[in-house]
This record gives sequence, C-alpha cells and structure tokens, in this order.
Amino acid sequence: MVRKSEGASVAPLVLIVDDDAGELRRLENELLPYEFNVTTSFCGAPALELLEHEVFDAVVLCTCKPGTEGLYTLAQARARQVAAEFLVLTDDAHFETAVQAMRLGAIDYLKKPVNTEVLRLKVQRALNGRSLRYEVAHLRTEAAPRFGLLGSSSAMRRVVQLIDQVAPTIASVLVTGETGTGKELVARAIHHASPRKSYPFVPVSCSALPETLLESELFGHVKGSFTGAVASHRGLIENATGGTVFLDEIETLAPAMQAKLLRTVEERTVQRIGAQHDLPVDFRLVAASNANLREMTDDGTFRDDLFYRLNVFPIHIPPLRDRPSDVPVLAEMFSRQFAEASGLTCPPIQGETMDNLMHHPWPGNVRELRNTMERAVIVSQGRPTLQVQIGERDGRAGGSGLANFVLDRWPLQRVEGEYIRQVLATTNGNRNMAARILGIDRRTLYRKVRALEHDTQG
Repeated sequence: MVRKSEGASVAPLVLIVDDDAGELRRLENELLPYEFNVTTSFCGAPALELLEHEVFDAVVLCTCKPGTEGLYTLAQARARQVAAEFLVLTDDAHFETAVQAMRLGAIDYLKKPVNTEVLRLKVQRALNGRSLRYEVAHLRTEAAPRFGLLGSSSAMRRVVQLIDQVAPTIASVLVTGETGTGKELVARAIHHASPRKSYPFVPVSCSALPETLLESELFGHVKGSFTGAVASHRGLIENATGGTVFLDEIETLAPAMQAKLLRTVEERTVQRIGAQHDLPVDFRLVAASNANLREMTDDGTFRDDLFYRLNVFPIHIPPLRDRPSDVPVLAEMFSRQFAEASGLTCPPIQGETMDNLMHHPWPGNVRELRNTMERAVIVSQGRPTLQVQIGERDGRAGGSGLANFVLDRWPLQRVEGEYIRQVLATTNGNRNMAARILGIDRRTLYRKVRALEHDTQG
C-alpha cells in the first residue's frame, strides 16, 4: 500500500483492482504524485478480502473478466463498501459489461489501456461528487452558524469575542451552559469562523445512543467485528476529516468510551472496532456539557485527564434569564423567521408583551423562547399584534398543574414529566443536582429529558 499525505490532512483512499500485475504497478506509480492514497489488488477474492477490512473513498475495478465474474466482484464489492464511489475498467470486447456495471451502481467507466490523466480526472470528479453530496446533506443545518447567538448583552458579546479568538486555532473547546442555551450553535460558529469551514461539521449526541452503538458510530468498525457488522463502516470521526467533531452531552460517556476518546484526541488516530491498526485522523474537537465536569472529576465519574484535554479553551453560555436585554432581538428574529418560512404574517410585538417576555425566567432558555414565538405567530394570524402566551404547558396557563393532577386524572407519565420539569427549574438546569433530588442516575434523567423535549416539540 502506498500512502501519501501533506501536513496533517489525510488524502482520499483509492483502491485499484485489476488482473494485470504490470498494469497495477504502472497505475500505482503514475498516480503517486497526486493527492490520493493508492492501494492495489488483484481481482476476485483478494480484492473482496481487502474490502472487508479497509474503508475506501473510491474503487476502480476491472470488469474485463469473461462471463459474469467481473460483475459478481462488483456486486460483492458494492455490498462491502456502500459509501465508496465505483468506476469500472473495460475494453471494447466487453463494453456491454461496463453498461451492466453502471446499472449495478458504478458511476463511470474507462476503456483499457487506461490513460493515467483521464483516470486521475475521473477519480477526482467522483471524489468531488461524493464530497458535494455530503455537504448538501448538511447544508440546512450549517446554513446559519450563529442562529440564536444574537444579543446586545455584555455576556453574549463576550461569547462572540471568545469564538473569534479560538476559531483560527486548533485548540479543543469545551462549551458549557444549561439546556437550550445554544451550545451547538457556538460549536457551529467556531467551525464556520475557522480554516476548517469548507470541511464537514459532524455533531454527535452522546446521550442519544447506547454505549455499544455510539462506539461504532464514532470510531467505525470492520466487517464481522460483532453480530450485525455485515460491512465495514467508517466512523463519524473519520468522516469529519479536515473538519470539526461536536460531542454534545459528553458527560454521559461511559468510562471505557472516555478512555478511547482520550487516546483518539491525544494521538490523532482512530481504531475501528475489530481493526488491528490505527488510522490517522485530522479533526478539531468541540465538546459540550450542561453538567459541572470538574465536580464529576472529583467524584470519579469523569476522567480528569480527559477533562483537562477538553478544557483547553472553555466557553460558558449564560442562561437567558441572566441576560434579559437579549430577549427582544431574539424574539423579533424567531417570530420573523418562522413567519417567513411558513408563509405567515408577523404582527408587531406590543411594549407590554415585550416587557413580559423580558421578565419571564425562561427555564428552557433560548429553545423555549423560540418555541414560544413560533406558537405566537400561529395563534396571532388575523390579529393586529402578536399574542404571546408565556409559560403554558399542555394548553393550560399558569404554573405546575401538580396540585390538580388527581382532579384532572393525569396519567402517571404526565405527572412524572411535570415533576422533572419543576425540579430542573429549581436547580437552574443543573442535571447532576436534579438527578440526585429525583433519586435516579444521570443517564436515566438524560433519557427522560430527551423524551420530554421530543414530546414538547411534537
């Protein structure tokens, strides 16, 4: 295998498969000066074996074998490398095979003997198309990197100043703040203000996946490494090569995952599950937590060495109740943007209504304000001013509703949800403290909060 990379970046990995050893050597040597890592293999079983243990960006496959052998190899290769781009090599005698190969998922073909410059251009075009599709898939989530970070308060001006300071560097960043304050938005702003902005931004919710699945998603796996691993899989950290990985709710990582992440961050390598070797990766890490990680290191639930590795450049986002001067600009922005996106009118906000918005404690922070303004736009159609209903839950105005749960015959799940909301409000969103009050572990609380947020948004 020939590997070539410049600086810290990792070049695309390209596999060339042929039954002619001399042709493989020629193509490998002539492509060496270009920005590819080139691997070569003979057709059939050797190529399929290699495809089971390595993940490639592009595969150039000869289909000149008689009968269906070439097509069989292509079909098997495609099953093992679902994310790779396939090009086929053919000759005039087997041109119809190339047509069938295109139907099997190959994106282009070349006639033999192969012109190296044509091959390079076609491979590069395939890789560019792959990158473009990846970027388009993330376009909606990356379109507004500072959405929700507006504000005139000194606290938010300080956050923006810190973003501008750290973005050009390679330093790891730890973003802290209560749920709904906009930690992911800060991470996206850092990414978009950095030299990595043209590369992927990959967000990962550490609490949303079971430990075993999270490990596979983050680090990848090789075929057969565990039950259900029917093909090799490139992890999210590898997919973020050149860009930024954002790990949200990092406090929920299990000890084994903390150790593996620490090794990855320190050595800038990743080892897929079941693999025998490490692969170099180039990524910037931004982590987020709504827990006090320093307290967690004191009680032994979070590794202190990982904490210090993450906490190179801390950014804390204050809750919305501590910066009421930011509420007007956020309320105006959310209502206007939702109205425009939905094709609705956006009535003006009266002064008294704005005063009420500014004095509300907003336990759900910016996320709660956004949901409130979207609901206000909907109910205010046909009215001269925006009708904002603050603090309502389940269509009922006012407080908790717990005093009425027997009279109203609330189901147990609703009672539990309302109690969790109130405990979180009394702890100012501190989930560690809330978990202790509720008598449950943190991971259980995270799952319940996720379910509540999903129900609220639904």
